[in-house]
Amino acid sequence: MVTLVVATTTDPASINPANALLAMPGWNPGPSFQEIRSFVNEQVRLLQHDHGIVKEDHLDLRWEEATGEVVDEIIFLSKHTAVSNRPALTIHPIGVPHLRQDEVPPAGGKPGWAAPPDPRMGSWLRLLKKIAQSHNLIPEFEITLEATHHGPVTNKPTMFLEIGSTEDYWKRQDAAQVIALLVWEGLGLGGGAAVGNWSRGNDKNRVLLGIGGGHYAPRHVDVVLKDGVWVGHLLSGYSLPMEDPSLSKPEDTNDKVIGGTWRQSIKAAFDATVSAFPGGDIFAHLDHKSFKGWQKNAITTFLGEQNIKIGKPNDFFY
Repeated sequence: MVTLVVATTTDPASINPANALLAMPGWNPGPSFQEIRSFVNEQVRLLQHDHGIVKEDHLDLRWEEATGEVVDEIIFLSKHTAVSNRPALTIHPIGVPHLRQDEVPPAGGKPGWAAPPDPRMGSWLRLLKKIAQSHNLIPEFEITLEATHHGPVTNKPTMFLEIGSTEDYWKRQDAAQVIALLVWEGLGLGGGAAVGNWSRGNDKNRVLLGIGGGHYAPRHVDVVLKDGVWVGHLLSGYSLPMEDPSLSKPEDTNDKVIGGTWRQSIKAAFDATVSAFPGGDIFAHLDHKSFKGWQKNAITTFLGEQNIKIGKPNDFFY
């Protein structure tokens, strides 16, 4: 089983951390395929290509076909953009589970799909904060999770590691070094134990499925930063499209007929999280303040119908 770390030369926030990682010991040239270069170090394969990071679908299957190696997870290195232009180092799962089948994803992926979230995300967020602090990037840089969004398509546990939010920050070598160290230490390439390996026998097996809130999901992040909780998909408000029942006929205002793809989005995110955490105890963590009453009632009813547990604070903290 191998881990793929994927970078593109078209993005300084992607190739700079990759180059910083390759400057560390133990790397050797690996096989090339379909104009993609690779480097190997123990069970890690660093891939470099010259295309958009969200457009290279099925890299796991293509690597397996080219090499015969089974891919365990994929970690993408990328830039992050934000209207605020605030410097940030972010981690997030991928997918566009809320899109209708007739919609074209604006940034890769396929409608109604969510990749399994990489189980390392929660522990790597905590490790990222520690490394960033030791390199004096805090408080200048925000350290945060992002909600589930964009492609590329894969069926392996996946996460994005991103540097934001403007070109000046994408090119920052100190930020690139911090991301490289996160991968180096997180995958155990420096000789220590890898961080965030999931096991169904783990005595701490509570997994957060975030529902609601903004793109940076601060209430979910607050929980994840508490040691001991794992993190699955995070569905922000825009990934839960719901039609306002006040616009419907009076007899059609119960949760059964609230339109939109919110049910599809929750189900896809939950199923993908279950697949990434076999044996995990998964709890939906709702950002209650982000919902109107009718929205919260509809969501909690649907969660109950799907036998998805709704977490309380003591369900996440050990």
